[in-house]
Amino acid sequence: MYSTLSIERQDRVATIWMDRPDVFNAFDEQLIADLGAACAELDADASVRVVVLAGRGKHFSAGADLNWMKRASVFTEEENRADARKFAHMLRALSDMSKPTVARVQGAALGGGTGLAAACDMAVASVDAQFATSEVKFGIIPAVISPYVLRAIGPRHALRYFQSGERFSAQRALAMGLVTEVCERDQLDATIVQLVGLLMSGAPLAQQSAKHLIAAVDGCPIDAAISEETAQRIARQRATSEAKDGISAFLEKRTPAWLL
Repeated sequence: MYSTLSIERQDRVATIWMDRPDVFNAFDEQLIADLGAACAELDADASVRVVVLAGRGKHFSAGADLNWMKRASVFTEEENRADARKFAHMLRALSDMSKPTVARVQGAALGGGTGLAAACDMAVASVDAQFATSEVKFGIIPAVISPYVLRAIGPRHALRYFQSGERFSAQRALAMGLVTEVCERDQLDATIVQLVGLLMSGAPLAQQSAKHLIAAVDGCPIDAAISEETAQRIARQRATSEAKDGISAFLEKRTPAWLL
């Protein structure tokens, strides 16, 4: 179905493998379209509990394909706008998935590759991974990826890296919040399996609601309005059949329905 990626399914976990290792999984129009479609497909599949985004070969994603950049350099402003919207739509589809998403990052994660890692809920990186928002080195800006990178690292770090374009290490990415775990490359899959196991123990509708909760509360003042908002959200969640089963399962020392 897809020419630039494949989807591997195992035990209710789906891994999207970007499959352009000859160009370090750099993305062009087709990979952007395929990633957007794959996210929509997996988001609609109730049998999938967790989605992992990965890249075949030595590198996660080196960012924009040079041939794509060359084509874009002669686009009109309207053509550039349409092209950028497709990229923005894909990143939003990844970020807004209703189930947990994990980036599996090794080697280079540059430009849009950093954006892909940031758009996932969490990221596990090998110690040799390198990141960069290097767009200024080409006379452009990391506009489309900026909401996701800012969400991860905050404006102070963004002020440096959006302007310097320099590369930074996996450990630096960990310290800033861009990645959630760093491990040796040969432990990358084992580390993700462990993390996925933790995610699988959670209730799927509650996880979806938790993502919505963060989006609703983040950046808001702690006032009467936000107190009422959070009270309303927990009240609605407690009324769900999933919550009732989860609480009953805990009290009765049995397995909840979502783990059967």
